[in-house]
Amino acid sequence: EKAKLLRSQPAQIVEPKGLLYVQQREFAVTTPKDGSVSILGSDDATTCHIVVLRHTGSGATCLTHCDGSDTEAEVSLIMSSVKSFSNTTGHGRLEVHLVGGFNDDRQLSQKLTNQLLRAFDLQPDDVHLVTFCVTELNDREEKDIHFPIIYGIAVNVKTAEIFPATFPEKGPDEDLRSAHVLTGATLTNIYDAKMEQLHIGPYFWRPFPHVDFWLEQDDKQILQNLSTSPLAEPPHFVSHIRSTLTFLKEHPFPSHSLFPDRKPRIYKKNEEGLWEQVCSDKI
Repeated sequence: EKAKLLRSQPAQIVEPKGLLYVQQREFAVTTPKDGSVSILGSDDATTCHIVVLRHTGSGATCLTHCDGSDTEAEVSLIMSSVKSFSNTTGHGRLEVHLVGGFNDDRQLSQKLTNQLLRAFDLQPDDVHLVTFCVTELNDREEKDIHFPIIYGIAVNVKTAEIFPATFPEKGPDEDLRSAHVLTGATLTNIYDAKMEQLHIGPYFWRPFPHVDFWLEQDDKQILQNLSTSPLAEPPHFVSHIRSTLTFLKEHPFPSHSLFPDRKPRIYKKNEEGLWEQVCSDKI
């Protein structure tokens, strides 16, 4: 019933003001007391799942975008991150919302759904499954081709409302963060809620193999080879991958060009509610 209700809502466009956008293999956790961030969100999930974990007592809320790379470790990580903001012995309970995936040919969505359910089930704490809109419950068919119904969601940290969403702005440092994923990142916490700061990096990778070869390929080749579900990707998938590959080509050694001082790039929300880089020497 809950999945049906969620699927029936049109996706809302979420503007950057007060938004913390979470990319694949990233997570962020904050509380209703946060003066900078009121919305956590992520989209472009095809076989991926977006997970929201919330403690109803403290209101501490975590959003992450899982792709099945190491589900058990990821679930432990987001559990401990929410619990660190919550007195779990007090009132309230842990609630989880799972959204994303569809009936894809390779059954990757179903596999990830199973992994997530199992990982939450293995937790010593009680976790209550509140929203379950994944795989076959998030599937639509058009001319024998399957697609997800919901590609992205947002959660309002103040009200706990969860809704389908798209995000015109996925920054800051969108290419840098995507490059981190493409080069095999593990799940990374990008937000310090106590300081209300976004921390990106420092990230290090080796030169991306065959980057020139991939950049020479046409859109169809990129889609076929670099997507888990080529037929169901959003229209901007290829341009996003090209942009990330170009970034990797320009920065084969991030320790020289991006993080020479081995410090993260730090952002804070300005008066307008938009991210602005903080000079690292002031920290």
